[in-house]
Amino acid sequence: MPYILLTIGCIGCILGIIGLSIPQLQQLDTFIVIEMSQHRTGVLNTVAIGLSLLGGLPSTLLIGGIGCWLLALKKRYSDIYFVILSIFSSAAAGWLLKFLINRPRPEAIYQMVSTYGASFPSAHSIYAAVLACSALFLLRKHPRFRQIAIIAGLWIISMGLSRIYLAAHFPSDVLAGWGIGIICTTGLYLIFNRRICNKNTLLLDKNLNEVE
Repeated sequence: MPYILLTIGCIGCILGIIGLSIPQLQQLDTFIVIEMSQHRTGVLNTVAIGLSLLGGLPSTLLIGGIGCWLLALKKRYSDIYFVILSIFSSAAAGWLLKFLINRPRPEAIYQMVSTYGASFPSAHSIYAAVLACSALFLLRKHPRFRQIAIIAGLWIISMGLSRIYLAAHFPSDVLAGWGIGIICTTGLYLIFNRRICNKNTLLLDKNLNEVE
């Protein structure tokens, strides 16, 4: 699973960068934002604005904090470090790219929510990907993992689409955001998992030597 997610993340980043770089795709970006803004409904507006509130950094830190508290109760301290590093490393990468690329947001006449910072990449999409991937890795042995995976996928997709619907971001911003969140979280998971496996191997070798 980690390598599949890593591949998906790389594809998202590549597509986002291509969409940012090619004028014809930039026009497609704008066209999609305008089209979605012209098909708004009261129900979708409420859902999209709600997702905007839930998907920001404060809410992400709150959700992550609750998750870390639950992990602390089970003394899964390595997983706590994994969650904290995933959130902060992906957020740092996203905001650094915002500063360096400094892409303007979609035109204000289409926007439904207040925005700050540059458009590329979508921070909300990054945070959604981080929370979803963290849940997938931490709950990979849960008996209802399939349902968890479906919910995680819906969370990522709905958050990204809501950002386009609200005209807060272009589609390429969202693709890059998904990619960054997935890559950071999956990369850290592989590092932590390898470290734990090496530690377990050393303990096993030590026990075997003591037996001999």
